[in-house]
Order: sequence, then C-alpha cells, then structure tokens
Amino acid sequence: MTTSFSLEPTFPEDNSHELADIVTDLVAKSNALAGKLNPVMQGSIGDLVRSMNCYYSNLIEGHNTHPVDIDRALAGDYSKTPEKRNLQLEARAHIDVQKKIDTDKAPPSTTSTEFILWVHREFCRQLPPELLVASDPRTGREEPVIPGELRSTYVQVGRHIAPSPGDLPSLLGRFSEAYGDPKTSKIRRIIGVAASHHRLLWIHPFADGNGRVARLFSHAFLRELGVGSSLWSVSRGLARSVEEYKASLQEADEPRRGDLDGRGNLTQAGLASFCSFFLKTCVDQIAFMESLLESAELLRRMEIWAEEETRAERLPKGGWQLLREAVLTGEFSRGKAPDITGYQERQARTVLNKLVDRGLLVSPTSRSSVKLGFPLDIVDRWFPRLYPTSVSAALKS
Repeated sequence: MTTSFSLEPTFPEDNSHELADIVTDLVAKSNALAGKLNPVMQGSIGDLVRSMNCYYSNLIEGHNTHPVDIDRALAGDYSKTPEKRNLQLEARAHIDVQKKIDTDKAPPSTTSTEFILWVHREFCRQLPPELLVASDPRTGREEPVIPGELRSTYVQVGRHIAPSPGDLPSLLGRFSEAYGDPKTSKIRRIIGVAASHHRLLWIHPFADGNGRVARLFSHAFLRELGVGSSLWSVSRGLARSVEEYKASLQEADEPRRGDLDGRGNLTQAGLASFCSFFLKTCVDQIAFMESLLESAELLRRMEIWAEEETRAERLPKGGWQLLREAVLTGEFSRGKAPDITGYQERQARTVLNKLVDRGLLVSPTSRSSVKLGFPLDIVDRWFPRLYPTSVSAALKS
C-alpha cells in the first residue's frame, strides 16, 4: 500500500548550497529579462512563446506538430487529415490553458489538487475523442481519459509502478501540503518547483496527459513565485535535452539507496540531481530568451531583414520606421504614422495598412493603436534558433 510517506523526500538536501546558488542566478536572470521589454511588447512576445512552449512540450511526448500547423490551428484552419487535425486541436488546447494561466484565469493556488485537476480538465476537454484514450503498451488495454478525473487503474511507466488509484487523493494532499506552504522560504520554494515537477509525474494522477499537465503546472508555479513569465519556457530546454530529462526523471524514481541517501522512501541523491538539471535548464532558457530580446540586437536583426524586404519590394519604404517605433514604444496611435515615417498622411496610412495586412503590426480594431505582430515568416530572422527547423521553408513548401 502506498502512503503519503511514499512521496518523501519532498525536497532535496542542499548542504553545499549548490541548488540555492542556481536559484539565486535564476532569480537574477528572470528579473533582468522582465526589465528588457515594455508591458505591451511583453504581451506580444508572450503569444509567440506560448506557441513555442506548446510545440516543445508536445514534442517531448512524441507529437511533432510543426509551428506552421499550430499557427493555422490558432486561425481555425485545420487539416483534412484526421491525424494532423487531432494534433492541431491538441496544440490549440495547450496554448489555451497556458494563456489562461498567464492571464490569471486559473485557480489561485497552483499546488492545490483543484489546480492540477483544472489543468487536466481544461486541456483534455478540448481534445478530440481519438486522443482521450490511454493504451497500456504492455497489455494493450485501453482506458478512457476523463477530463479532470483521476485515473482508476494501475499503470507502469518504464520501470516505475505508479501508486494505486485509491492512494492518489492522499498523495496529492501531501503534495499540496509540502509545496504550497507559504512559510517556506522563496529560495526553497523555487527548488520545490523542480522537486514537485518530478513528484507530480511520480504520482501519475491521470490516465494520460501527465507530462503536459506537469509542465503547465511548473510554468504556473514558477510564475506564482515571480520568476516564471510568458517570456520564456522551460519546455524548450527539456525538449532539447529530452534523453537527459527522461533519464533524470527515472533516476529520481528510484527507492532510497541506503543510510547515506536520505531518510525518505525515494532516493535523496536522485531528487537532488533532477532538481539541479531542471533549475539549470530554467537558467539556460532565460539566458537564451534574454539574448534574443536584447533591444539593440533585436533591432539590428529586424533592420537587416527590413532592408532586404524593402529592396525586394515586399516591404514599403517607411515600413521599417513604423516597426522600430513599435519595438521602442510598445504601441502607437495610427495618427502618429506621418510623424514617424515623414510622409504625408495618406501615404503614411497606406504604408501602415500594408504592415497591418501582413501581420507585422496588429490591432483589435481598424481605429485602435497598433503594436508589433509576429507572423511566422519572420520568426527565423527576428528570433533565430527559437525552433529547431526552418519555419520559413515550411511556409514556402
């Protein structure tokens, strides 16, 4: 029988302060990234990063939904091929849940059972029936996946035999108690983000969707603690080191290895190793996004692109000045276009409208202020290495 003690240790020992040092670096880099952009620009980048996060999180599960197909799904343009359409619906569901988290439309206590069930319910209720079936690779037995409901059968993931269904409520209760304690120091709670990521996957509360739920949970937990934001995604780093990610999770699944490996049921050393890997991945991804969003370098890449597009007559003269203004100020009123471009009102309006038609500038109405847009055909040039494959080439194929 599994008891709440089976989850222990919930936090790794950090006698050498190695994890605390990583967290200190993580907080500093997170604060620096947050100061890079004005709030309007942050919101625009957030939409792009949510799509990226979805792409990499699904890739970890073996679902390779190309960014182009994700973008089309967000526009309501679904493939006629059932398999591809199902993956598009899955991607759209993931983005929708993360956007609710990023805009404070999720339950308030991230570590609560209520929140974890909410993530699963919000994600799975948008999936097609074909994706709401969990199949046991060993026996071939299938179990329906009910959005927001705990699994009712026993499962094995690799070498890990997950806790029995009857023990899930008490384990999730202990999970919430351990990681949601507000009296815990902030540094220790951030270490707890990494530890809880593993422990949630170890509990394996749902018949399917546990990986996506755990990564969305971690995104929300980091955000709740003031270090996560819509500007970066740990999933990109986990996907780029997916074999190490899975091996590190598996190592932390192991039972205690003796008297020198803590006093809990599970290995202390394995949990500490996973936390180090996870937190270093967070630091690496913040540093990556910081390099992409450094204002002078971003403007330089955009200007080179704009010069090429203008020479090729794909971007109207004066277009670069409007794009630059959007980067620097976040948004501007349409009436400022003549002053920004130096053109007469009619010509300036024509230039602005061409940028809006192409998605380079966006606004909710034809009269409201405009801000920077990120159509997929510019992603490779403005944000190199955001995706592992060329988005532009896929658009042309």
